[in-house]
Amino acid sequence: MESLSPLEKQFIRDHLTDDVRQLVLRPQPANLDIRKLAAQLAARQKTRDKLPSWYANEEVLYPPALSVEQASSEQTARYKASLVAGDQLIDLTGGMGVDTWAFGQRVRRVTYVDRQADLVQHAAHNLPVMGTPAIDVRLGDGLSVVAALPGAVDWLYLDPHRRDGQGGKVVRLADCEPDVSNPAVVSELLTKAAHILLKTSPIIDIEATIRQLTGPAGHPDAARVDAVHVVAVQGEVKEVLFVLSRSKSALAAIEINAVNLLTDRVVRLQFTPAEERASAVVFGDPQTFLYEPNAAVLKAGAFRLVADRYGLTKLAPNSHLYTSLTHNPDVPGRSFVLDGIIKPDRNSLRTVLPSMKANLTVRNFPQTVAELRKKLNLQEGGDVYIFATTLLNGDKRLLLTRKADAVARS
Repeated sequence: MESLSPLEKQFIRDHLTDDVRQLVLRPQPANLDIRKLAAQLAARQKTRDKLPSWYANEEVLYPPALSVEQASSEQTARYKASLVAGDQLIDLTGGMGVDTWAFGQRVRRVTYVDRQADLVQHAAHNLPVMGTPAIDVRLGDGLSVVAALPGAVDWLYLDPHRRDGQGGKVVRLADCEPDVSNPAVVSELLTKAAHILLKTSPIIDIEATIRQLTGPAGHPDAARVDAVHVVAVQGEVKEVLFVLSRSKSALAAIEINAVNLLTDRVVRLQFTPAEERASAVVFGDPQTFLYEPNAAVLKAGAFRLVADRYGLTKLAPNSHLYTSLTHNPDVPGRSFVLDGIIKPDRNSLRTVLPSMKANLTVRNFPQTVAELRKKLNLQEGGDVYIFATTLLNGDKRLLLTRKADAVARS
């Protein structure tokens, strides 16, 4: 693949923050392919926050926009790389190559495989310029490459394509390409690798997927789900990862990791399904402090464990809001000071909040945020945080709060 010329690099440098749609309408030098450069500019702009190391490298050539959108962020790629080790890893669904690049910094030998020639050409150019020259880049079907291996490798990585024939997003493993929903397929892959790292949709059903991957108890093709990693970035769940192996142990002992990647730290909650089920929960009315677990914790299903592990009272079985008399700054989520509890009507709210401006969240409440805002005539923003929820006795209430401190854990 041909690299950008010095003139093309300068053009991109000069217009890096321009509106690309307007740029293509303006007269440009005849010796430049403006549509090619516009595509590169648009892609590079998308990676400024998502892939800062790639964005800063002028030698990177970007594939089509969809591949850039589907690529892992740099933060999540580095997190995935922290889960693997050993001598050899094969990325069966290479795509743009961001995950392969991260793996190349942790594993001695990495192989990138993809069925799209264009993506393979881009990866063959980009991975060396990004500092990973030892990666073997191959065009082909990942499953076929694995089947032809003469021996076993340490890791296989799969990020199945989650689009249908019309370009719409899909979630279930059976709808993805390749389809790894059949335990026999996973079992066959595990004859060629000690471990599999599987990336799935952020909204996938974790329990159903574990059952699907492992098969019925005693199934001859059963694999073992060693760990699940629910990975969020700045409070938004981005992907759910499954670590598979041939080892045998009880499903109740699977290690569940709820991970929130922040700019300056990683907030992690680790537990097993057995710990969640065994956790003792005390229910009660709101006290001085209110806690909202982060999105990774909620997706991971640590509803009872959060109360038990951090000494909190849960407001109601389905509300997933927690409370305490004294502040616990270690809770993985946002913490607030409770200022008042009122009925969810406009007049009651106006009495205690004359500005009628607040941030609104609903938890176990019959109306959506949009519906409740309209009903209350509530504007968005400000320093007040309102939680609309159902209390233990069934009452629907608004909890008026403010952040407990400026450095509350996210």
